[in-house]
Amino acid sequence: MSSLKETLRSLLPTPLVSLYHLLLAYLGAWRYGFPSRRLILIGVTGTKGKSSTTEMVNAVLEEAGYKTAVLNSIRIKVAERSEANLMRMSMPGRAFIQKFLRGAVNAGCTAAILEMTSQGAAQNRHRALELDAFIFTNLAPEHIESHGSYEAYADAKLELAKQLVRSKKRPRIMVVNGDDEQSARYLALGVEKKVAYSLSGNEPYGAGEHGGYLTFSGLRVPVSLPGEFSLKNALAAAEVSRAMGVAPETIARGIKKVTHIPGRAERIESGQDFTVIVDYAHTPDSLEAIYRAYPGEKIAVLGSMGGSRDTWNRPVKARIAAEHCRRVILTNEDPCDDDPKKIVEEMARGVPKGARAEIIIDRREAIRSAIAGAKSGETVLITGKGTDPWIYGPGGTKIPWSDAGVAREELQKRLAHTV
Repeated sequence: MSSLKETLRSLLPTPLVSLYHLLLAYLGAWRYGFPSRRLILIGVTGTKGKSSTTEMVNAVLEEAGYKTAVLNSIRIKVAERSEANLMRMSMPGRAFIQKFLRGAVNAGCTAAILEMTSQGAAQNRHRALELDAFIFTNLAPEHIESHGSYEAYADAKLELAKQLVRSKKRPRIMVVNGDDEQSARYLALGVEKKVAYSLSGNEPYGAGEHGGYLTFSGLRVPVSLPGEFSLKNALAAAEVSRAMGVAPETIARGIKKVTHIPGRAERIESGQDFTVIVDYAHTPDSLEAIYRAYPGEKIAVLGSMGGSRDTWNRPVKARIAAEHCRRVILTNEDPCDDDPKKIVEEMARGVPKGARAEIIIDRREAIRSAIAGAKSGETVLITGKGTDPWIYGPGGTKIPWSDAGVAREELQKRLAHTV
């Protein structure tokens, strides 16, 4: 069925396909009574940090007394009810977002936070959403094949922000990572409140593998998640909350409460004397950031997606892993219609001579080998899937999967063997 849909799309003129999706967006909004008009709606986009930032914004708003709804790639939350997002999409089509927002209104929610993607913009899924605020975290090369170029990818991200400009709500709030080279394009958009954030403007700050802190509005704000990237996500959440009128003390309490985000620098603990981390990092920049967050010796379990998506970065990711880790295991991830062996062989071309890298196609075997070979004090970093619940194969097939679950099982086997 998916291949038939792709064939039909390829035969139709692009403007006609775009119009079709635009009509779907407005028909969905009409069907569900334009629910975004009855909520404070915050959109978050960027190549990295979208899900984590939505979770931090949610925590702060809950601390401030808002009843919230969250739609991101990790979960679907409406008021007190939360369930894993098994769709592998943070911006599903077929009016799902409008239905979600209607559910939030019916549940008495006062605010909703949406993760927004460039692929969602390409299909007009952001239209008919009345935004109050928008956060741009960063931009790095990704989805190049699907958009046609990096410039087209950047334009698709900016198109999401333009939905804030279209909003009839006032005041409209734009929060932008001022260190990103794309920031000027977002800050040039015509809205009432604009905030450019940067860690350099919130010194002193510090980051480590067990968390860190930043200075915000004169307060020292503890951040329980690792790495500088977590500080940046926390700062984005803090700035949008302050622009909404939330007190700095409340912001600090809310951010402090975010101690765990599934699939995002997630620690897998079974009493072992080494560290095991599951993380969604799947781009060169995000891999660089997660490897830098953990000092000492590291073992990387690394894969890459198939389906002709971002094939350019396969050897780049392997090179980065080899530069930071004493051992790199190249493995299967989501091959789609590609040959898994071909994918990892393309990755292996980026491994420098003399680096320790090996190919173990079976992902469970790769995780088992990494955990079995980890020494005391080392860190095993399992990247690429995060909370993704499936491994996608040829013809749209999928098998149930959990990096965190497999890691726990293999840890328990190792610990049982050593008792």
